[in-house]
Amino acid sequence: MDRLGDEVRKELGRFGPEGDIGRVVEAWPAAVGETIARNAWPARISRDGTLHVATRDSVWAFELGQQAGRIRERLGELAPPALRFAPGRIPEPGAAPEPVEPAKPHAEPDPEARKVAATLASEIGDEALRSLVERAIAASLARPADDRPL
Repeated sequence: MDRLGDEVRKELGRFGPEGDIGRVVEAWPAAVGETIARNAWPARISRDGTLHVATRDSVWAFELGQQAGRIRERLGELAPPALRFAPGRIPEPGAAPEPVEPAKPHAEPDPEARKVAATLASEIGDEALRSLVERAIAASLARPADDRPL
């Protein structure tokens, strides 16, 4: 069985600095130590290469901002040109990833829903747009009322 890691890294490299987030996340705990890793976690890399780090609270953000140079040194070759710390969501140690709910099957619109959709979209002049709006309305009407967002 072939490993995909190298291929994935190659593809992510096409995105410039933003593509390095996986490597930074992998190196983060060893570079900053266990205590900081529990209270701050890499969130994203912006286009200009700045690493945005989510922290447990504003106190951590301030303290780590004071240590940005040292953290960059410890990240070595993965060091971004700048670090920005701000309070945000960080993963809990040992927490399992949040489960993803499977997509619900789409209900097919009945003839009545299609008729209502055609009536509501009938005044749209652009034929392609009118067709898209009709389909969207019909699909919305086909969903159960308790499944519709408010």
